[in-house]
Amino acid sequence: MPALVLFLLLFVGAPLAELYLLIEVGTRIGALATITLSVCTAVLGGLLVRWQGVAVLFRVRAAQARDEVPAIELLEGLTLLMAGVLLLLPGLITDTIGFLLLVAPLRRAVILRWLQRRGVLRPSGGVAPDPLARKGGYIEGDYHRED
Repeated sequence: MPALVLFLLLFVGAPLAELYLLIEVGTRIGALATITLSVCTAVLGGLLVRWQGVAVLFRVRAAQARDEVPAIELLEGLTLLMAGVLLLLPGLITDTIGFLLLVAPLRRAVILRWLQRRGVLRPSGGVAPDPLARKGGYIEGDYHRED
């Protein structure tokens, strides 16, 4: 049942809210200004996503050159992809969420919060211990072969 509610909110409720807000803004500033605003946010958002995406790509390459796993940078790239999709969709709510995801400190805070909720990071910022890991990275056990 919760999946149905989520589906209805995402594919019915969100477009209806976007349409309502576009109509309200259109009656206040005019239809042509609303259409221009929607097109300009898509163009500006696309340019900003491209610019920040290149910056994230350089940080990924730098992390790989230092033999580090660029996990946070890859998640930032995924978040930028979501921001780009939201900015290309017509609507003021999706544009607002998309532009908020373009703010680097906010984007990183959202990623870190998500990782903490998933149990990957501790609230202090350290990596949560792997429950299967033991001292030295080995799991003790016996092995024998049966033919």
